[in-house]
Amino acid sequence: MKSSKKPDPTTSPAEPAELSDELAVASPAHRRALIVIVHVGFFLLSIFLSYCFAYKFRHWQRWMVNFLFIAAFTLTIKLCVFGAFRLFHGWWRYVGLKDIVRIVKASHWSTFLFAVLYYSMTYLFGQVFQWPLGMYLLGAPLKGVDVAGDSVTIVRQTFPAYVILLDWVGTITLVAGSRIAVRLYHEEMRPISAGGLIRLLVLGAGNAGESVVRDLRKTPVERYEIVGFLDDSPAKQDAQIHGIPVLGATDQIKAVCEQRKVDEVLIAIPSATRKQMRHIIEQCEGAEVRFRTVPTLADLVDGKVSVNQIRDVDINDLLGREPIELDTEAIEEYVRGKRVLISGAGGSIGSEMCRQICRFSPSRLILIEQAENNLFDIENELRRAWSNVEVVSYICDVYDRRRTMMLFATEKPDAVFHAAAHKHVPLMEANPCEAIKNNVFGSKNVADAALAVGTAKFVMISTDKAVNPTSIMGCSKRVAEIYIQGLNRQGGTQFVTVRFGNVLDSAGSVVPTFRRQIAAGGPVTVTHPEMVRYFMTIPEASQLVLQAGSIGGGGEVFVLDMGEPVKIVDLARDMVALSGFKVGEDIDIVFTGMRPGEKLFEELSTEGENIGSTKHEKIFVWKNEPYTDEQIEKAFHDLEEILQCQDRQRVAGVLQSIVPEYTGVKKSAADPKPATASAGD
Repeated sequence: MKSSKKPDPTTSPAEPAELSDELAVASPAHRRALIVIVHVGFFLLSIFLSYCFAYKFRHWQRWMVNFLFIAAFTLTIKLCVFGAFRLFHGWWRYVGLKDIVRIVKASHWSTFLFAVLYYSMTYLFGQVFQWPLGMYLLGAPLKGVDVAGDSVTIVRQTFPAYVILLDWVGTITLVAGSRIAVRLYHEEMRPISAGGLIRLLVLGAGNAGESVVRDLRKTPVERYEIVGFLDDSPAKQDAQIHGIPVLGATDQIKAVCEQRKVDEVLIAIPSATRKQMRHIIEQCEGAEVRFRTVPTLADLVDGKVSVNQIRDVDINDLLGREPIELDTEAIEEYVRGKRVLISGAGGSIGSEMCRQICRFSPSRLILIEQAENNLFDIENELRRAWSNVEVVSYICDVYDRRRTMMLFATEKPDAVFHAAAHKHVPLMEANPCEAIKNNVFGSKNVADAALAVGTAKFVMISTDKAVNPTSIMGCSKRVAEIYIQGLNRQGGTQFVTVRFGNVLDSAGSVVPTFRRQIAAGGPVTVTHPEMVRYFMTIPEASQLVLQAGSIGGGGEVFVLDMGEPVKIVDLARDMVALSGFKVGEDIDIVFTGMRPGEKLFEELSTEGENIGSTKHEKIFVWKNEPYTDEQIEKAFHDLEEILQCQDRQRVAGVLQSIVPEYTGVKKSAADPKPATASAGD
């Protein structure tokens, strides 16, 4: 798309102009001294011009001595007053309306104090002390005085009162005008970005839109040419904001984009709902524009929007849900100051769990991960962002029982979040024993280790695919749930399970797959036109897992409220539109057929006789009859016998004997179809 070649203003490095500006002065003290000297010049120039205008640039000998005395007098007052208003501390290139108001206030006070002191001194010297020299310097009207018995006449000298008013105007004009000139210089004389100007259309002519435009003009390098605003308010039509016109309402967006050759659209409407965002993007389908947005109202502080907060519109903005409210006190009770272990810490959910847990200041965060690169990345990220949290990392395959038990014996965690799992449905259909090893016996090893060292809380992350499973992956997670629930009966450790559906933009899921396909020019592959899935964002899922852990007393299987299901083909269309293309013309959607283990929809009901509520509105508990210890022991004995079995049908048969609702026995063991996008991932 056109804008893909444009530089990103939010991620580009600092420009040399910005750096040179910061280093222009050796120290704040030297810079402040220079500012004071400049103001002294302004104050002297103001009073001098006031005298010049008062006397029409004539009679210099009549008022020069008086000017020198008055200049010293006013200069002393103004330096004190302007210093009290901290007007020697500002950075002129960022001057704003509040700075101008402070200048006007300081000028008012300076003029007021000068008038009060001047006329007080005139009265004292003239009426009380009868001091001719003081009267002369103050410019009092004298006809003569008696000195040493002789009558001495002093030349009558006048001080026009409107010099005070002229000086007031001059001070404001010079001090404020110089600041405005500096700001205009930096805004209007900026170098243009090497990549050229990006033509930007701003949706929303309110506070957010105005603030972003103002900030864009402060950047050291000019990257944007703002073509105009669009706003639905009738009162704003044909208006101008910072010299930029309001071109019409938001329903004219596609026409304006085509007429004005727009490269990017900035949705500067923090209150926009997801339905409104979707409507805006659908209107621009095929316009080949990049969509940008500002944070939501919940993310803004004091209504301030800055350039650094502008980001691309992504699929989360269209499918995500409202922010959740957490009972942070309950979470802190079992996390703050505790030793917390996370298995699968480098995965999408595991890494987000690490970030969320760090917010609650555990004493030690223990990361377990099989993939070394993922572990390396999340460890470095946490060390940079949360220096107050001690982070330790272990490379470990949870199927390795000795290694897992040894790590737990060393670390003795207080809380465990088990996120390690194989999750790709078609891959597990082709490699069923690996699903059994990792998802079943790996979970067993971690749970046994937690029980052995006396861990207080154990939370296992499960999936909606464990409900009436049709896949090896889903059934393996259901077997892990059965074991975890049974282990809770031994006491000492509270074992709970949390089920949820797909998470948006997780590694290997449908969203990044669609994104790669669109970038390659298509086609976008969808397995079936009626395929639907539940989605939630990674942070939301992680937060609810933390919350469920605080609610659980042991033995529960929690189900998260996943909202409304989403058709995968609609998701594909939205992502094509977000990229500025049109389905059928620029990018095709191709249906490849369902893959082994997939089903059209996942069953994650939060209603029914077997579903109970909790104190959190988005967390429910599944009421079921736990397996007996004898059933669990037999199940694992049977599974151990097939760990190296390559016969998928035999593996599926054993799983069905453990989980009767599993319906994948008759599935073919054929290799997965080559489609790269699947709602089941």
